[in-house]
Amino acid sequence: MNTETTPSVVDRAAYQAELDALRVREKAHTHEGDAIAAARRRLPMVEVDPATGLVGPHGPVPLLDVFEGRSQLIAYFHMWHAGHPAAEQCEGCTFFNGQVRELSYLHSRDVTYATLCQGPYDVSVRYRDFMGWDVPWYSAQDAVDALLGDRPRSPAPLVCYLRQDDRVFETFWTSGRGLEPMAPTHGLLDMTAYGRQETWEDSPSGWPQHWEPDTRDIMRTDGRPTAQWSRLDFGRSDDLGATER
Repeated sequence: MNTETTPSVVDRAAYQAELDALRVREKAHTHEGDAIAAARRRLPMVEVDPATGLVGPHGPVPLLDVFEGRSQLIAYFHMWHAGHPAAEQCEGCTFFNGQVRELSYLHSRDVTYATLCQGPYDVSVRYRDFMGWDVPWYSAQDAVDALLGDRPRSPAPLVCYLRQDDRVFETFWTSGRGLEPMAPTHGLLDMTAYGRQETWEDSPSGWPQHWEPDTRDIMRTDGRPTAQWSRLDFGRSDDLGATER
């Protein structure tokens, strides 16, 4: 063990005292998060066209159908690099979208989760299948301007909608670090001694910090989105079909 790059060693009582002090701050942070969520529930909303056209597994569908009969929809607008192979697709979207797996708890609250990919359906759904994701997948290629307007497209936004009969309203949207609830990986790393090992973090001198923020390498390994390698090792094909440069 390199003692120059590890926490100091103390007895159990001293360790617990430091941890107890940190718990006070953690609890305050949790309470502030609860207060922000309460304010979020009180935001106004804006109406959107329920007939906005998307493409799903059975062809064109209106936005209204993406709710699957539920009253709320969480939609992740997955970026797409048209004409590029799987290895060059968005590492950030692969990171975030790939960690949303168990949807039954959302469904129990009358909430649907769906990916609205900004690329064509027939090619992008092959990427979903290569990654082994089973979230509902639609192409929003022709609907992006109508649904997102002039808000930032990178990183891809997460948008929440509410349905009232045949009317649809947008209630909240976020991107950037607002996407972190999608990625338990971040929260787990934040609990470790070395954290995310990114250069922006406030860590003691000598702590490993290998990754620069806002670079593609932060979520890539050997030229690919990191999660792709296990799929290739499993024998899945990353062929997305005919592409054009």
